Amino acid sequence: MSEVARLEPQPLWRYFVDLGKIPRCSKHEEAAITWIAQVGADHGCETERDRVGNLLIRVPASKGCEDAPPVAIQSHADMVCEKNSDVDHDFTRDPIRMVVDSGDVRAEGTTLGADNGIGVAAALAFLDAPDAVHGPLELLFTIDEETGLTGAFGIEPGFLRARYMINLDSEEIGVFTVGCAGGRDARILWQAPRTTPPAGSVMRLTVQGLQGGHSGTDIHKNRGNSIKILARLLLAAADDLPAGALMLGALSSGSKRNAIPREGHAEVFLAEGQAETARRAIEREAERVRAQLAETDPGFAMELKPAPEGTRFTGAAESLRLLRMIDALPQGVLAMSVAIPTLVETSNNVGVLEDLGEGYRIICATRSSLAPALTAAQAQLRAVALLGGAEIELHAGYPGWQPNLKSPLLARAKAIYQRLFGKEGRVGAIHAGLECGLFTDKYPDLDIISYGADITGAHSPDERVGIESVAKLWELTGALLEDLTRAEA
Repeated sequence: MSEVARLEPQPLWRYFVDLGKIPRCSKHEEAAITWIAQVGADHGCETERDRVGNLLIRVPASKGCEDAPPVAIQSHADMVCEKNSDVDHDFTRDPIRMVVDSGDVRAEGTTLGADNGIGVAAALAFLDAPDAVHGPLELLFTIDEETGLTGAFGIEPGFLRARYMINLDSEEIGVFTVGCAGGRDARILWQAPRTTPPAGSVMRLTVQGLQGGHSGTDIHKNRGNSIKILARLLLAAADDLPAGALMLGALSSGSKRNAIPREGHAEVFLAEGQAETARRAIEREAERVRAQLAETDPGFAMELKPAPEGTRFTGAAESLRLLRMIDALPQGVLAMSVAIPTLVETSNNVGVLEDLGEGYRIICATRSSLAPALTAAQAQLRAVALLGGAEIELHAGYPGWQPNLKSPLLARAKAIYQRLFGKEGRVGAIHAGLECGLFTDKYPDLDIISYGADITGAHSPDERVGIESVAKLWELTGALLEDLTRAEA
């Protein structure tokens, strides 16, 4: 990691490496927040925590810029903690192993935490930038963005004094985000008793090698979903077997509702003499899946092998009903935007399948830039769940962020990007949740834009951040802060 810490701009990369040594999975980022607060205090800055745990570091203005309007630089302290199944890594204690690879920084078999660690590091780096010119700064570090936007939900009026906010949680340099989708979660509870089956064989089906990705920004890429594939393969087997010959045991796939699941496992009981028939059906369907995902998930792999007996299983009729319900759940893009044809309007991600012993829990993340479409999509989930004999909880979720194309901050940022890099920045909205919508709800006069470095594979072990884009992020932010010292107070 010393190679990463030596990259330029060095203060930013050094803070990113140091942050990577601290546990900060969502809802467990207290150690990281404490460390960030100590960095601020060590630089003589005022620090403040609000009632939910967000941290604010107030940085004095550069000499002569005391009367400039205050600017907030905002990022979230938590990260999605995902790893490949063959990687030995404990996110509660092990540092992220970072390496430089072909112009990028990535991690060894785990998520990197560039989402949003690069934003955190960039904000902190201004504490070590004596030549930077800026007015009063408020470095805002929120908690639990990835699993519920808890920090942004808890922000109260009066905590911030800023006139402008730069959110550093976007993932493509040169793109200025001014809008985002709203989102809601659904939790489907499917319950059924388990029994000891008659004579037969027990098999373990594994789906792996999928790319996964972010359930918002990657949802349009048609990547495979391990939960849906498990159900598809097992239904293919059930179609070729006599009635009652297949029963489900433990099922597990996915761990984050906002990540497309990459791996999954199912324990299956097969009636005596039916194992070979089931194997042929599953392998035949797996070839169809492989052909379908040849471009998006070339690493897709399926394994079916004997498993230890003695496990209890859900009844055959109930097992079939559960598989059909999972197969019917919508996955991926549900509608494209009419106003912005390249933008996904509405989507659903079947993100988590949990084994409960006497049942299963399925968690879906639904997104839309149109509130009525979001409501309609969740109504569809409810209909599927009820037809499948399940219970469903629909959660209120978070609001979208309505674009302000006349934003003075946006105009300044675009002009500076053009001057620095010789090309025009793009303006857009994303099909993902940003905290900005919640900030504008609490601070309606706050002028906000979002941008960030080039990050690919966020929320998966394939996560990478472009080194050159981080340097551009740093240069752009410094120039924008200097330009805002000339804005009207």
